Order: sequence, then structure tokens, then C-alpha cells
Amino acid sequence: MSENGWLPLAVLLTSLLAAPLIFAIPGRQRGLRTAINLAAALLKLALVAWLAWQVAAGESFRFVMPLLPGIDFVLQADPLSLIFVTLSTGLWLVTTIYAIGYLEDSPNRSRFFGFFSLCVAATMGIGMAGNLLTFVIFYELLTLATYPLVVHRQTEKARRGGRIYLAYTLTGGLALFVGTAWFYGIIGTGDFVAGGTIPANLLADNAGALVAIFVLMLAGLGVKAALLPLHGWLPQAMVAPAPVSALLHAVAVVKAGAFGIVRVTQEIYGPEAMRVLDLAMPLALLAAATILYGSWRAVFQDDLKRRLAYSTVSQVSYIVLGASLLHPLALVGGLMHLIHQGVMKITLFMCAGNFAETLGLYRVSQLNGIGRRMPWTMAAFSVAAIGMIGIPPLMGFVSKWYLAGGGLEADAPWVLAVLIASSALNAIYFLPILHAAWFRAPDGPWDEKLPATRFETHWMLLVPPLATAALVVLAGLLAAAPFSPLGWVRFVADTEFSSAVGSP
Repeated sequence: MSENGWLPLAVLLTSLLAAPLIFAIPGRQRGLRTAINLAAALLKLALVAWLAWQVAAGESFRFVMPLLPGIDFVLQADPLSLIFVTLSTGLWLVTTIYAIGYLEDSPNRSRFFGFFSLCVAATMGIGMAGNLLTFVIFYELLTLATYPLVVHRQTEKARRGGRIYLAYTLTGGLALFVGTAWFYGIIGTGDFVAGGTIPANLLADNAGALVAIFVLMLAGLGVKAALLPLHGWLPQAMVAPAPVSALLHAVAVVKAGAFGIVRVTQEIYGPEAMRVLDLAMPLALLAAATILYGSWRAVFQDDLKRRLAYSTVSQVSYIVLGASLLHPLALVGGLMHLIHQGVMKITLFMCAGNFAETLGLYRVSQLNGIGRRMPWTMAAFSVAAIGMIGIPPLMGFVSKWYLAGGGLEADAPWVLAVLIASSALNAIYFLPILHAAWFRAPDGPWDEKLPATRFETHWMLLVPPLATAALVVLAGLLAAAPFSPLGWVRFVADTEFSSAVGSP
């Protein structure tokens, strides 16, 4: 194993060091701020691409710094971490381009992009954390960095949403910290190790305490992952600007919670301890309940962003379900959905932002005929929505296929019923939007507000969702390719969890 730690550290620092530079830029110097934002995002993308290349070739990178007696601050690059880091890095670039266009005439842009960079730095730290304590540090930093983004507009509604967000996430963070400290006190280490880090003798002697610790950790991680009943902050946080909503749902916050649950179930407790302590089935049932509840609530939301928020509540729990079934095939489906849901959901939120920013449309009931005025934006929305339903050959179908196969292989056929019911509900809350947008005549004055333009809206608002919509298609069509998300996730299953995974 290589102990070269400079590369993971450099990936972290590209956004961490960009933040103070951006904070110091006067609001009127748009060109300099844009240059720093894009340069940092492109540099990070290049570093992560090189890191992934080296890890695929068998290299490992680890940065270690003493933090407390017997406890180190650890950053490491391994196949599992790179799933999260690569997704976040790629979507950061897309969201940065979109946010520059979206906030072109807005006040406090330097403050926004400064905290935006801190948020991404925290996300990198979460992805590359080598032990629980390092994870907790960045997990809390993510809360602090995203709060100013949620309340960016500084309206009373935004402040209320921010207070709710802080109440949930800080309480969850405290539960995660207590569970982490308790775990270290019993086990003596919190390193992320494939198969789990709990010795057999300590597992037998501390079963009750380890169950309680798992509940605390799940509560802390479940807040950001929006598991029932800890999801209440997510719809309230939709008062934030569209780039922030995309960040919360696709790049950082909810993904941090879901990724943390994967780490805990697979690398802290491990499949064997999960089975011995009877933790897997309750977690799977909680994930299934959240999937169905979020889908059901989404059906009744007229506010477009709230409908997408409840969709996120549902879709993120696919990841948790894949991890809780303790079968390699289901895990592949869950990890793939971590990638796929991120790409599809960021597309949907950017399109929703285009409707709001360009035409002032915020509700589903206002979208009649919108496909005639903004055909490219609506085409991107349609592709992502169909992918979320799980219709082949788009990327959403691929992850649901593996989750269904994993459920059958794990002797949990009820998973198939959950997936079918959720997909049916997805269709119920997405297809009416598509029908109204493409086949109904406009019934409001919005089509006369602005003259029809060649590009519908600012090109920086249009190109990002078109690019991510193209990924929704390509990742499904090219799922069997070795460079696809599926290829990398199966590589993780083979290397990180020592399980060869075949097709269901």
C-alpha cells in the first residue's frame, strides 16, 4: 500500500483554499470570481480523475495526521470513496456553471460561492475519511457550510427553513458524535475496514451497547439521508435557490447521509455483525417505508421543488435499502443509485430553476404548454423524470434492476414489490407533468412575458441540465461498458468487499 497522502489532500484543498479567496473578492468582480470557481472545479476534476486511474491500477493513497492520543485524522482514497468523490466532483463543476448563470444579477455572490466551496470541501472530506472521527468532523462542517446557502435569500421564509435545517442536522450530528465516541470507547478504533472492524470477542460481549450505538449512528446519518421520521427538514429547505437545492439533493447533504450509512453497515459493523445483532432487517424495512412514504407524499405536491424534495426522500432510501440487504448484488444496486439518483435529480432541479428564473413558474399547475416555450429544458426534465421512474434503457432502470435482483438473491422478494410500487408512484407524480408540458395548451400569460429566444434562457442555465440529461441516457445505454458507473461499482464489490458480482 502506498502511503502517499498528497493527492487526497490536494483534492480536499482545491476547494478549501478557494473559499477564502472567493470570500475576499468584491461583489462587482464577477470575472475573477468566476475564474477562481471554474479553475478550482476543473483542477479538482483532473486530480480526482488521476486518483481514480491510480486506484483502478491497484494503488492506495492515505494521509495520516495525529489528532488525539491513539486517534488519527485520516484521508484515504479507495474504490468506495471514489464513487462518492467522483460524483461530487463532477456535479460540482456542473452546478458551479449553473450557479454562475443563475446568480448573475444577485447580491452577495462572493458569500454564496465561498460557502459553496466550503461545502464541497466538506463533501470531499466525508468521501475520503479513513475513520469515523474524520468522517464526523467533515459531516459537521458540511452542516455549518450549507446553512448560509439555505438562508441565502435572507427572507423570513428562508430563515425559518434554515432554523429547521439546523435543528435537525445539529441534533443528528450530536447523536452521531455520541455514537462514535462510545464506539471508540468499546472497540478502540473506528477505521473503515472492508467487512467491519468489530472483533468477534467484543461483538459477543457488548451486543446491547453495539445495538444502541448503531441506533445513535443511524439517527445521526438518517437526518441527512432523510429517513423516516427524520426527513422533515428537506422540504422546508426548498426555499433556497435552485443551485442550493441541487447541491442538497444531488451532490452533498443527502448523499453524505446515505454514504455514511453504507460505511457504517459495510465497514464499521460489517455484514456479519449486522446479522448477529439483527440490525439488517429493521434497517431494510425502514428504508422501504421511507421509499413508499416519500413517493406517496410527492404525488400531492403542487410546488415543483417540494414534489422533487419528497421524491428525494424516497429515492435516497434506495441506497440504504441496497446496503441493508447485505448481498453484493443489492449493494451494487444501492451504490449505483447513489450515482444515478444524483445525476437525475440535479437535472430535475436545474430544470425547475430554469422555469422559475426565466418565467417565474414554481408550481406544477403552471406548467401547461411549457414544452413549447422551453423545449430543450423540458426535454432534459423529461429524460430525468423517465429515468427516475425506472424505464429502460435509462440509468434509473439499471440500478433498480440490480436492487430487485439483490432482493431476490437475499431471499427478500418483498423488495420487488416495494420497487414496483415506488416506480408506479413515480409515474403518477412525474407523467402528469410531462403530459401537461408537452400536450396541453398554455393557459397563462407566461409565454408572452419574454420573447422566444434561440436558447430559451441564459446558456449557462441551459447547458448543464442538457449535459446531465445526456449522462442519464448514456449511462443506461453503456451500462455494460467497463468505464460506466456499473463497471466501477462492480469493481468496488470485487475489491472493497471481496465479492464477485454477476448479473441477476
